[in-house]
Amino acid sequence: MHKRNHVGCTMKKVCQVCMHHCVLEPGQTGVCRARKNEGGEIVCENYGWITSLALDPIEKKPLYDFHPGSKILSVGSYGCNLRCPFCQNHEISMADGRRLDAEQVSPRQLADLALMWKEQKMAGNIGIAYTYNEPLVGWEFVRDTARLVREYGMQNVLVTNGSATLEVLEELLPWIDAMNIDLKGFREAYYRKLGGDLETVKAFITRAVEGCHVELTTLIVPGENDSLEDMEAQAKWIADLSPAIPLHITRFFPRYHMKDREATDVEQLYRLQGIAGKYLKKVYVGNV
Repeated sequence: MHKRNHVGCTMKKVCQVCMHHCVLEPGQTGVCRARKNEGGEIVCENYGWITSLALDPIEKKPLYDFHPGSKILSVGSYGCNLRCPFCQNHEISMADGRRLDAEQVSPRQLADLALMWKEQKMAGNIGIAYTYNEPLVGWEFVRDTARLVREYGMQNVLVTNGSATLEVLEELLPWIDAMNIDLKGFREAYYRKLGGDLETVKAFITRAVEGCHVELTTLIVPGENDSLEDMEAQAKWIADLSPAIPLHITRFFPRYHMKDREATDVEQLYRLQGIAGKYLKKVYVGNV
């Protein structure tokens, strides 16, 4: 008599990287499109796959108070665990890697490239910024590369939505020198619209500021997160962590699935800056 095969039932796995905790069948990919159940193990499917590479001013991350005036090698892959309808990098963040022009590199190859660009006087590179898509959905590649970059005496920068568990953050913090973290808004309902969770991001920020230089960015979307009351609550919370944390308030422009509204009113941005400035020492207005 044949025994019934229950392997398919037992090989479901829960991805522990972010608040979604995707329950994945063998062969299934999570919300982020970058993590997959392969033979009963959650693997980082975008490991080493690079879609974007550029030498950027550090201020473009944006980081204004970390090695100002320098340049950094900026690297992106594909995938994201949020669904922001205004995403400016949606071609890669919302992709699954199958139809992308991507090149696979090892952590050592990428670290060596960063070092080469450091040694070229015209480049003046200070390290690597993990950016463009959401780097935390492929955190293993960030960790492995960042260790090598640190061995070369260079800097590691993480540009992230902060929507990851503290376990993932602890894996990366020893190797990360600076972060710019998106704080999309300060209402849970708004985060749910973006496919995220405000409390997850707040916990991530709270721990990150204990371990490295942190700057925050809030994209101000008209009719969504542009109230003075929301900004006051947000600025108060940030100030409780440290009034020295820089906050970037940036202007929304119509893009992706949000081409139905106007760009953010510039005067409103400066009003929001004034509110935040009551609590924070450095509030920058961007994209104006």
